[in-house]
Amino acid sequence: MKRILNCYASDFKALYGKQLLQSIQASEGRTIVSEIVCPVQPLYPEISNPELAAAFGADLLLLNMFDINNPKIKGVDAAGKEVINRLRELTGRPIGVNLEPVDVDAMAAETLLSLPEGRIATSDSLEKIKKAGLDFVCLTGNPKTGVTNDEILKAINKAKEILQDETFIIAGKMHGAGVKGEAGHEILNEETIKAFIKAGADVILIPSPGTVPGITVEQAHHWVSLVHQSGALAMLTIGTSQEGADPNTIRQIALQNKMVGADIHHIGDAGFTGIAIPENIMDYSIAIRGKRHTYIRMAASINR
Repeated sequence: MKRILNCYASDFKALYGKQLLQSIQASEGRTIVSEIVCPVQPLYPEISNPELAAAFGADLLLLNMFDINNPKIKGVDAAGKEVINRLRELTGRPIGVNLEPVDVDAMAAETLLSLPEGRIATSDSLEKIKKAGLDFVCLTGNPKTGVTNDEILKAINKAKEILQDETFIIAGKMHGAGVKGEAGHEILNEETIKAFIKAGADVILIPSPGTVPGITVEQAHHWVSLVHQSGALAMLTIGTSQEGADPNTIRQIALQNKMVGADIHHIGDAGFTGIAIPENIMDYSIAIRGKRHTYIRMAASINR
């Protein structure tokens, strides 16, 4: 088993679930996830946004607003059950999707959206994710969706039962998702972390210090330490449009997340519409693992 730092496309084909997690853990905080919105027009129409993110240094690709009942990715010349396989051919990267555990009884902080069934964390959606052979699933919430920690916990239980060890599970919120009482420093607590891990979450999602109000380096480090003591990994996220900030902000967040103890570094999809500013993916990568590993990831052929 190789560190993800040393993996090529041929290695990723043989890594899944727990093996991929071990590869990430062995890389000591030098793994980058780039999130991409699937239904929007690519930044450049000649190439899909996931390909662009991969080209600028992303190790893992996280598909947002991907409807598992109507699977399409703008810029990828395939549809239906073939779209994920085609994206793998184009990028050579492990691929995951967001599913949203919507709470119909959530105390809304704003007007909430109505989501298609294929984006919601139902048993049917999880069965289809398993059938599609996705590498990981992220149980989280977009803005205005009414996703709560209680529903995330229920979704983890369902996901673990259905996906077992073939697909690893990330769980948590990058921001309030339109819910009262689960925003800012109240977005997470020790009890929730322990419950998520006990239910089967492999990776706990924690907002990066400086992205969600009230989450400091000290608080995030405490949460990450608890995650590690409980046998899980931690993913620190930028989900508040700061993926579109200046390079110095990106580097500051990146190094803070390294100090906090992040195993996985996530950069969001709202730098431009549907993808981080590509240079920010690269700058984040250089900050946490240097030009050597960044340029190798960027330059390595998908035929290796």
